[in-house]
Amino acid sequence: MNNYNQYNHFFFIGVAGTGMSAIAQYLCGCGKKVSGSDRQFGSETKMPIQEQLEKQGICCHNQDASGITADVDVVVVSTAIEDTNVELVKARELGINVMKRSELLAAISGEARTIAIGGTSGKSTTTAMVFHIMQECGFDPSIMSGAGLVTLQEKGLPGNAWNGKSNWLVIESDESDGSIVSYHPEISAVLNVDRDHKEYDVLMDLFTQFKAHTSSVFIANQSHPMSKQLSVNAKNDFGVDNDEAGYNGTDFKQEGFSISFKCNGTPFEIPVIGRHNMENALAATAICSAVGIPVKDSAKALSTYRGIYRRTQLAGEANGCCVIDDFAHNPAEVVCAIKACQTIGKRVWAWFQPHGFGPLKFMHEELEKEVLKVLRKDDYFLLSDVYYAGGTVERTVTSSDVADRMKFENGHVLYFGNREIMPPYIKMNLQPGDVILTMGARDNSLSDFAKKIFNDVVK
Repeated sequence: MNNYNQYNHFFFIGVAGTGMSAIAQYLCGCGKKVSGSDRQFGSETKMPIQEQLEKQGICCHNQDASGITADVDVVVVSTAIEDTNVELVKARELGINVMKRSELLAAISGEARTIAIGGTSGKSTTTAMVFHIMQECGFDPSIMSGAGLVTLQEKGLPGNAWNGKSNWLVIESDESDGSIVSYHPEISAVLNVDRDHKEYDVLMDLFTQFKAHTSSVFIANQSHPMSKQLSVNAKNDFGVDNDEAGYNGTDFKQEGFSISFKCNGTPFEIPVIGRHNMENALAATAICSAVGIPVKDSAKALSTYRGIYRRTQLAGEANGCCVIDDFAHNPAEVVCAIKACQTIGKRVWAWFQPHGFGPLKFMHEELEKEVLKVLRKDDYFLLSDVYYAGGTVERTVTSSDVADRMKFENGHVLYFGNREIMPPYIKMNLQPGDVILTMGARDNSLSDFAKKIFNDVVK
């Protein structure tokens, strides 16, 4: 099954998912016949992602097995697809090959000069930065990412995939499902190792295998204690205010919606916010140096970087206030997003919707502790009910439970079970200079919710 090129027609169950749609678009761009379904398809009004995929030639179906026909060579599934799925059942009845998304991505990346970015936070941003630098410097790479690049979205695309003309391929390597060990990249990096979905010992084992599978250059973040343990040598590594790092960031400043710093003496200015984005940029610079791109050229390229979907993305600004939307869903990411917004706002209204009952149970103690540490006296932390995507789940820890515990320490922690009742409360209390930060994952309506808050509360 590793020789995916022997097959012509690929059918993706859950094609609207970020990881699935990226591979679907890439294969379509390679000349393969691609089709797929999604449980979100079926209403009279097509979803934007459905229209975008169809414009590229990807045939979209309702998830009712109507698209599973004898001419399909391979059905692609993610870990979210259960064995009882009607389309998967039909594919097996017809004797159609079934391939996991991670297996297919590993097979594709095995035939390219692959740059793989790993870590528990920042993968999408760093992948996008590497792609942008290489494009600006004439390397014309391909990309499969976990989030849409603004520059590609402006072309009418989902933005998470692009077929370049060179043999370079930039991908994210996901540790959450263990698939990171399937990749054998030429160049790889680990940005950080925080407790997210898995315990530290499991994560370190996965990243150690990832390092061992890298054929040429492995790069680690020297300023993060866990990823530093993975370092091969400091020559290729990056870090912040760290003399051991080969690519070292100093003199960080944030003014408005732009950050500046120096990497080994070379000045950088990037139109993004947050100190964490300096680390992402340092990683991208170190990776691109391994490709053969000088630091000064990376700095020039990143000055025109436009960002990616829902990564400290400005949803709107008016009347001295703004709304920032972010994908943050683990404690480290939530804290980084809050800190980034504190630099531009007198007060931050940080709203968080946990992305599942299982993840909340796993991370709630760390979330409570770390968020309370970072809140200033006038900041607010707002929680709404867990996003429920269906299925049988254990609901032993809820957003209400977390909010109740945090309230004992800080009266500015508030619970709004139904998120729709939150905007009027903020509107009553909003002051000039405030920043409203919306955070969460999995829920496709979050971007629209951030825009609604801007229109109803700020504008």
